[in-house]
Amino acid sequence: MVEISTSILSVKKGEESQTFFALEKAKTDYFHIDVMDGKFVEKDTYKKMLEYASYIKRISNLPLDIHLMVKDVNSAIDDFLAVEPNIITFHYEACKDKEEVMQIINKIKDNHCRVGLSVKPETKIEEIYEFLPYIHMCLVMTVEPGKGGQTLLTDMVDKISKLKRYIEENNIEIDIEADGGINLKTAEAVKEAGANILVSGTAILIAKDYKTIIDELKC
Repeated sequence: MVEISTSILSVKKGEESQTFFALEKAKTDYFHIDVMDGKFVEKDTYKKMLEYASYIKRISNLPLDIHLMVKDVNSAIDDFLAVEPNIITFHYEACKDKEEVMQIINKIKDNHCRVGLSVKPETKIEEIYEFLPYIHMCLVMTVEPGKGGQTLLTDMVDKISKLKRYIEENNIEIDIEADGGINLKTAEAVKEAGANILVSGTAILIAKDYKTIIDELKC
């Protein structure tokens, strides 16, 4: 069974408390925090996500899955470590070179936090193979990062399959998270390809019953 990380990107102001409690009751496995800076991606959710993550930390024991879509990764790590996340994921494309990728991996680990590395749709998955033994999760973006409610890019399913094959062949213990356009229609292919954590936001939050859709996505 896969785990579900619910993106809270589109949670409405004024409805935070009831939505977060309902998601916890519906047994989401993580709260997915989409942190955008208006530079690495067009949208800016930085302040809102820091506020939401701090609020969740006060009312829930569920793990926070922080996804940094930012240019200044180091500063964002400093800001979000305050909410004691379970995992911080940053983008390979935000780093100037491979030395910086390793420096950030080590910084997150040194702060007793799990590490995720994310790749955009146009980045070849082979580019990050060398980092897989040092991280806990690889996040494959199945849409272009920066917007909610997009349609899953079907060729990303092959990318997940290729990553899964490499992981198995090299006996690496790591989670594969898929993020973007995940709903009841697309989840099956992504799970079959090898993803074991699915990020879903819009599909869950527009449902009348969060538990029903979360259960169906998990199966």
